[in-house]
Amino acid sequence: MTNSSEFLWYIPNDIKAGHRGDSAIVDHNSLETLSEHAQALEDHGWKGALIGTGWGRPDTFTVATALAARTKTFEPLVAIRPGYWRPANFASAAATLDHLSGGRVRVNIVSGQDNLAAYGDSEGDQAHRYARTKEFMRLVRRLWTEENVTSAGEHFRLEGSTVQPRIAGNANRRHPKLYFGGASEPAEKVAATEADVQLFWGEPLDGVRERIDRLKRLSRDLDRDLAPLEFGLRITTLVRETREEAWADAEKKVAAMAANQGGSWQDHRGSVAVGQRRLLELHERGDVLDDNLYTAPGKFGGGGAGTTWLVGSAEDVASSLRKYRDLGITHFVLSDTPYLAEIKRQGDKLLPLLRG
Repeated sequence: MTNSSEFLWYIPNDIKAGHRGDSAIVDHNSLETLSEHAQALEDHGWKGALIGTGWGRPDTFTVATALAARTKTFEPLVAIRPGYWRPANFASAAATLDHLSGGRVRVNIVSGQDNLAAYGDSEGDQAHRYARTKEFMRLVRRLWTEENVTSAGEHFRLEGSTVQPRIAGNANRRHPKLYFGGASEPAEKVAATEADVQLFWGEPLDGVRERIDRLKRLSRDLDRDLAPLEFGLRITTLVRETREEAWADAEKKVAAMAANQGGSWQDHRGSVAVGQRRLLELHERGDVLDDNLYTAPGKFGGGGAGTTWLVGSAEDVASSLRKYRDLGITHFVLSDTPYLAEIKRQGDKLLPLLRG
């Protein structure tokens, strides 16, 4: 892989312990425990971590701020929702954290369904939801790069808005990158025009290739006026010393999921979006696709990045990730449980192979 590839991990940010088979320890979401994860990421070669969001979880931005204060290089990929935030409020908060952390903020815009009424939000159909997301992303970027912003859109209104402190941009980074996901037609149009990085779930290589080609065409057809869209992969990577050990552990985990009907792996099953549906249907093509993409977790409750796993030795998984890199993926958000142990194992065993 080239030096331009970036590797992040995942911090689940959940009230309940044992997320996706994680160690169910006391104070699993305390500042000390989460800081231990963030500091381990720094020590074992990771760039940072995606921090999950959703009503009923600890507030993601607060967690990201606390972890940035406890670390020196850790970059939080902060998942946020339009509607939970308004553009100017979020642009100001993110600019402040970016300033205090020395330019370490990344943002993942989430448009999937949530308990909107619980925090006073509402939205219409899919078209309305993505139209609002598009307007939100465009306004946030303007607020970071322009002064005295005035806008009278369908969803948000601003007059003479200047965010302080200003983002300290440079030639390589004008502002925090905006990551975005979604596989529906409206979502891909938003990504093609507004996102900096499109995140994919762990689909087979042919599916990712097809989506990259389509998003590049959409970017041209919709007259994208930003830097070229970049691409990322969010996936579970089950790495062990040997291929045989990895597959034995993978099958053991899936058997446990089957026995308890998915248990703590169900966090994306409530509302099945287009991208999630694509993942859940993959096992119909076989339990193992490509070289080592394990689809069986999707039969028993896998959600999001937990639906498909790359399984094998460090060399096996590195080989598969290189094939995604050859398609144009440059941002990788990996994870496995127990999270802390795997931060260290994969940081020490897998990352050196990807940077060689």
